[in-house]
Amino acid sequence: MTKLSVNVNKIATLRNSRGGNVPNVVKVAEDIERFGAQGITVHPRPDERHIKYQDTKDLAKIVTTEFNVEGNPNPKFIDLVLQTKPTQVTLVPDAIDAITSNAGWDTVKHAEFLSDIVSTFKRAGIRTSIFVDPIASMIDGAKATGTDRIELYTESYAKGYTNNKEQAIAPFISAALRANELGIGINAGHDLNLENIHYFKTQIPELLEVSIGHALICESLYLGLENVINMYLNKLK
Repeated sequence: MTKLSVNVNKIATLRNSRGGNVPNVVKVAEDIERFGAQGITVHPRPDERHIKYQDTKDLAKIVTTEFNVEGNPNPKFIDLVLQTKPTQVTLVPDAIDAITSNAGWDTVKHAEFLSDIVSTFKRAGIRTSIFVDPIASMIDGAKATGTDRIELYTESYAKGYTNNKEQAIAPFISAALRANELGIGINAGHDLNLENIHYFKTQIPELLEVSIGHALICESLYLGLENVINMYLNKLK
């Protein structure tokens, strides 16, 4: 079975919009694990606009499944990961002002840099994954860094799914087959949702893990809203 790692950034965004500690990111992460998810993901950014560095430290103490910390490996991020020692670190080349991740690494252009970072984390016993577009040369470049896994950046699949899912999935199948040949583990994430996740899972060989945050939280607002309203009504009777 492909593991589900739930990204809790949106929970932190909601908390930060009001101040205080509601919703409580740690409690939500504990509940997500209790509901059956096999991992928790966070993506702290330098401006801490959603997940804060302290959140990462707090979660590292309580996550009992797999803890995945993703982000651009600047010095502050590297220190955080080495301090918290998550199960996995996912290297993402997002700019400081990026709203969300919008591209994979050029693993050829940044080969030396990525190799050094991967070595640093692997020496600390942390599994490494590199965020990449579904391009064969980028898979080959990732292999050369010594990384344990890649994470396929799936936005193009999600955008193309409705119009032509076979065409949308094709480059990802090719990328996955190449990763399988090279012996690299495969993760995936970005804009996967309840509509498109099953087809992706069935078409990608040896898919180990998906990381889903925004869509899962948005879907939970709708699928859980009726339950919460009725709970309030019962309290008010």
